Amino acid sequence: MCTVTQVEEVKILTRMMPILLSTIIMNTCLAQLQTFSIQQGTLMNTYIGKLNIPAASIPIIPLVFMTLLIPVYEFVFVPFVRRITGHPNGITELQRVGVGLVLSAISMVIAGMIEVKRKHKFNDHNEHHISLFWLSFHYAIFGIADMFTLVGLLEFFYKEAPQDMRSLSTSFSFLSLSIGYYLSTAFVELINLVTGRIGKNKKGWLEGRDLNQNHVELFYWFLAILSLLNFFVYLLCAKWYKYQTSVPFEDKGMLRKDPPPRNHENMSDSYVSSLRNIASNEEH
Repeated sequence: MCTVTQVEEVKILTRMMPILLSTIIMNTCLAQLQTFSIQQGTLMNTYIGKLNIPAASIPIIPLVFMTLLIPVYEFVFVPFVRRITGHPNGITELQRVGVGLVLSAISMVIAGMIEVKRKHKFNDHNEHHISLFWLSFHYAIFGIADMFTLVGLLEFFYKEAPQDMRSLSTSFSFLSLSIGYYLSTAFVELINLVTGRIGKNKKGWLEGRDLNQNHVELFYWFLAILSLLNFFVYLLCAKWYKYQTSVPFEDKGMLRKDPPPRNHENMSDSYVSSLRNIASNEEH
């Protein structure tokens, strides 16, 4: 038999699952920064002045932006917004996640625009190498999005999860990351299958390694639309979710301690008396 506490813990985790699932599409977008964007970088000018930056190293850009912006967020943004909203953290954890989801969609839109510019320079003006610096725009925006969503998600799970399950719940963000990367592969295969059948040249958007002949920009915009739809679903999930109170989980009125052992030595007199009355009624 499960105790009431265990049942309530499962209920809380169940209510938190839609929030977690809403971040999977964002992590699918993140996977593109480490795959197609790196392929784009190999076809661009990797020199900034005399410094050669390998294309495989450009995913460090979001990490650099997160490192620089987290102190700004904590010491500048939060105190300023706190004066407006009155919330101790400026905005709630779910609002942070929502901001990150919107920024990730914007990042995919910009990524598609940059790919159009790169292909235009290569195919129409025979400029084989535009600067790698152009990729930093959507990388930077996604770094800000990741800062909002990842930090907000970790704080959300840590504050809302039962005390005995906090370490487990905070690991859920990495579960979302792994599912997002797997979903990215599934999307690539599915899009190649569908567009290869309906296209005139019978070739999928992402088929082959020549990005100058592919349509990576359409894939980016597909993810942007998907991210926007996912954001509206997230709004419904966030509106449906009810924050836990600040009272410790074990002290909440809806919970009670585990039932006492069913032996007469530990039972109270009233408990034994009620059992005797039940037995007497059954005899009659």
